Amino acid sequence: MDGARPEGSVPQDSGDPFPRRRELHGRAARGSGPWRRRIVVGLVVVLALGGAGAAWATWQLNSNITKVDVSDAIGSDRPTRAPQATEAVNLLLIGSDDRTGEGNDTYGEVAEDPGQKSDTNLLVHLSADRTWATVVSIPRDSMTMAPPECSEDAPKDQWVTRQWNHNYKLGGTGCLIRTLEGNTGVFVDHYAVVDFRGFKAMVDALDGVEVCTTEAIDDPNSKLQLTAGSHTLDGEQALAYVRTRKSVGDGSDLGRIKRQQAFLSSVAQEATSSRLLFQPTRLYGFLDAATKSLTTDPGFGLGTMKDLAESVRGIGLDNIEFLTVPNEPFPQDPNRVQWQDSAEVIWESLREDRRIGEEPDPEATPSPSASPLTASPADISVQVLNGSGAPGLAGQAGAMLAVQGFTVTGTGNAAEAPKGTLVEYSPGQEESARTVAAAFPGARLEEATGLGAVVRVTLGPGAENVVEVPNRTGSDPLPTPTVTAPSPTPSPTPTIEARTADQDICSTS
Repeated sequence: MDGARPEGSVPQDSGDPFPRRRELHGRAARGSGPWRRRIVVGLVVVLALGGAGAAWATWQLNSNITKVDVSDAIGSDRPTRAPQATEAVNLLLIGSDDRTGEGNDTYGEVAEDPGQKSDTNLLVHLSADRTWATVVSIPRDSMTMAPPECSEDAPKDQWVTRQWNHNYKLGGTGCLIRTLEGNTGVFVDHYAVVDFRGFKAMVDALDGVEVCTTEAIDDPNSKLQLTAGSHTLDGEQALAYVRTRKSVGDGSDLGRIKRQQAFLSSVAQEATSSRLLFQPTRLYGFLDAATKSLTTDPGFGLGTMKDLAESVRGIGLDNIEFLTVPNEPFPQDPNRVQWQDSAEVIWESLREDRRIGEEPDPEATPSPSASPLTASPADISVQVLNGSGAPGLAGQAGAMLAVQGFTVTGTGNAAEAPKGTLVEYSPGQEESARTVAAAFPGARLEEATGLGAVVRVTLGPGAENVVEVPNRTGSDPLPTPTVTAPSPTPSPTPTIEARTADQDICSTS
């Protein structure tokens, strides 16, 4: 079990919500190494802009990539997708602080906390229609619930609180993905890991990257010295620049993250303005440098990258946004952070494939009865749970289902419930679930495990009362409802401080 304070073992709730889009007040994580949360995004951006040009060298570049299958470590209890998000793609991009091997070993070990950790964690969401992308940085010092000893079988009610980057140290990429999916409900399609060497090589392959600093930098830790203004940095200098923190601005990680976002914007702008993607020799050099330091899942080879790149070639730099999970100091240790409650707005948006701050599209999820219902209520068993806070709502719904021919196996209370009505079903019960959902206006369908032939309905705040389904059995009228679910508390509209890839590199706000 996790007893040391850096990893923790105390269950923890989140903090306050944030009110408006594009003004994130959560502070960034502390500690060394967060520069990599922007690095691997550069790879995705450049691949997205020029994957087709690299096809001629696929055989060589693909052999550069190390592939590791972590599916067993992730386990089988994984999130399901919303219908409108089935074509969206979620990539977990990891920056390892691995200091072994040529190009990494010059940085030495951190004596007080040895071992390889994921100091950079980026969740990249590519929209289903490939017109926009959101990149979410997860602070390395986040204290979140995680499976004990990274067990893939541990139920969530046994999870403990642990520092985010120690998941990778304890159980590798599989543990990190399991922790991410368990805390966010966002399914991860692919992962990629990059190290120090990869960052430097990619910058050098671009013939340097321009940065802009509003103040002089003289950092004794990184040994970087720059005057105020614009500079073109090589790989070693760029590595020092994105790692610098204490000697610039207020010394906070939040300020450093802004500089790193500006750096990544510069990488994307350089790739497009210099027409790198149409110069086969330079493009090959960049991709060769990138792939040599890359570890991915077996399904995320260069071919898949190329296909993704082709699908997002139309995304403009103004439609690629970077943001950080809203967070606040962890009460037990001010050197750690915890996610705010408002982070759920981000995860919900990604699960439903919509931009942060956009309202759900009522037409995005097809009506359960949009096509003819094929399962008769007489053949369907239903369990109804009440998470709305209105006493008697589950019993009332059960009676209104029973009069239509459904077999109600039981009613009860749910410890918590999302707003509206959630209809869950096991694989193979899709048609039964559609018929049940047709009785609840606005219901959401989700696949689950362990339900067998029973369809489970959970009523939350704002759930609508039961209506007749087109293929009901019997002719008795539905009982007149006497209980109504309370209106849901409005979800907080996130205040996101987002940077787009086309933003002026001299701007840090």
